[in-house]
Amino acid sequence: MSGIIIGTAGHVDHGKTALIKALTGIDTDRLKEEKKRGITIDLGFAHLPLASGLTAGVVDVPGHEKFIANMLAGAGGIDLALLVVAADDGVMPQTREHLGILRLLGIPGGVVAITKADLVEPEWLEMVAEDIRQLVAGSFLEGAPIQPVSAHTGQGLDEFRALLSEACKGAQGKAEAGDCRIPVDRVFSVDGFGTVITGTMIEGELREGDEVEVYPSGLRTRVRNLQVHSKDVEMAPAGSRVAVNLASVKREDVLRGDTIATPGSMMTTMMLDVRLQILPDSGRIIENGSRLHFYHGSRQALCKLVLLDSDRLSPGQEGFAQLRFTEKIAVKKDDRFVLRFYSPLETIGGGIVLDPNPGRRRRHNEKVLGALRVREQGSIGENLLQIIADGAPQLSPLSDARRQIGLSQSAFDKELARLESTGQILLVSDKLAIDSGYQKKLEGALGDILTAYHNDNPLLEGMRREELRGKLLPGRDSASAERLLAVFAQREVYILKGQTAALPNFKPKGSGGEQVLAGKVEDMFCQAGYSPPGIDEVNSAFPKEKGIKKVLEALLAKGVLVATSPQIYFHGEVYAQAKERVADFIEREGEMTLAQARDIFSTSRKFALALLEHFDRHGLTKKVGDARVLAKKRS
Repeated sequence: MSGIIIGTAGHVDHGKTALIKALTGIDTDRLKEEKKRGITIDLGFAHLPLASGLTAGVVDVPGHEKFIANMLAGAGGIDLALLVVAADDGVMPQTREHLGILRLLGIPGGVVAITKADLVEPEWLEMVAEDIRQLVAGSFLEGAPIQPVSAHTGQGLDEFRALLSEACKGAQGKAEAGDCRIPVDRVFSVDGFGTVITGTMIEGELREGDEVEVYPSGLRTRVRNLQVHSKDVEMAPAGSRVAVNLASVKREDVLRGDTIATPGSMMTTMMLDVRLQILPDSGRIIENGSRLHFYHGSRQALCKLVLLDSDRLSPGQEGFAQLRFTEKIAVKKDDRFVLRFYSPLETIGGGIVLDPNPGRRRRHNEKVLGALRVREQGSIGENLLQIIADGAPQLSPLSDARRQIGLSQSAFDKELARLESTGQILLVSDKLAIDSGYQKKLEGALGDILTAYHNDNPLLEGMRREELRGKLLPGRDSASAERLLAVFAQREVYILKGQTAALPNFKPKGSGGEQVLAGKVEDMFCQAGYSPPGIDEVNSAFPKEKGIKKVLEALLAKGVLVATSPQIYFHGEVYAQAKERVADFIEREGEMTLAQARDIFSTSRKFALALLEHFDRHGLTKKVGDARVLAKKRS
């Protein structure tokens, strides 16, 4: 069963840490400086047994404005917010900022504690409670229970524990199926164990011995040991606060802000397409091109904002945008993020990731905006189809599509099969798919290419497959392009004979004159034997004919002639005889020199050398010193 993570929020010195200690018995302030200054500086962690018998993880965050980055590092994985407001202070600036951050992160629910209740009168408590109700109106905390408590006297603690237990029952928790993912919020070394990371398992499950990948570095390692709430476990489910001992990893190889995840389950990127929302009370108009601080999980990065459907966003407005980073990051579709102004540092907004690995987008482009609307509002199937359509021209692999949409392998395969069964995609292989629109476009282009070729070369059987691939899919991965051409041949979009491609109904033809000319040229090469004519000689022999080049190409394509070099052609039967004679001679004598070949064929050194070098290239012979031997024994 998925665990629940409770996260604190609230202004500095409002008693978050003291409340957690009173509830759990654990002091989450672990740093000497925190003890000395009496405020939380970094994230603290505890666990709270619930009335249901389950145990919730607790993340205690700093409230001081200087440590908002640390607060954000812990806020991304929480399922239930614990908003803390001190009775003697009431609602303060970081109360508002923390609430805004929680709203941007899509936290679904929570409870409110009015701490230090023993320091004020009941009338004051009610006034503070009313201020809180006004603050949270319209937010996920509207209508949430508000409980006065005192960590000092114990007032209201039992009632608050009961509220937390009840709220945790209704909390959704995290996705247990699929790939695991842990944003790293602490990294340290333990003598005798090595490097340990801690974080919240925001999806999937992890087992001792599992292989994991560190993003964005790509480092792969193995889980040596696994703990939940300081106890060794063999498996940690989604929603757990985990400590993971990584095998053969140096302390400096993993940083806060990295992500530990199933190998190959994420993509690193320098750009994100997002739906961006500016907080209503941000007080700033955000211009296109602004530099901003980006917070996701436990990671912080600098980015440039490119607004795609507007030139600026005012407080409370939303829009599509692309974030362009100065370093690699790794996120998934539908992840939440927060943005803060570059300087001065203040939270301005945030949003949701629509495409975790896009190309550079054009602004105010309806095709781009239409695709983003699908990414935002479409079903899983519509999203996957859009991703496949976007990647089809590049023949992007399906592994990229799965990482972009963020589905488990089984869910991805199921949706892929549905799209294929409805004819919306062509499944080329288990590694490649294209959408039906691009399929039709390619089939049309292939037909046009072969039609033009047949018109220009009516004597030829067809176009060389390699040439067709180069014209139809220039610059694409050759293996993917070959797989696609093979599927088109199976579907009889074109016919493949050996390595020659032609339209299904095409038959080589030419005028009577061209056929007669082809016969004359063939006879010329046949009569010449091992001293064939050069191309210039053929042209000179037929000075009034303009189709010599096409005739030669047709004879080569049919195998009537064999090109041993770009300028030397032999008749096919002569070439075959030469091949047998060379093999028989070497088998009998052990080797053959160039001089011997020249004498056997009664030809010039040039033609003998052209034949032998061709035999070398095609694996019949190999050169050893000044002679040729058979490359392998004849069967």
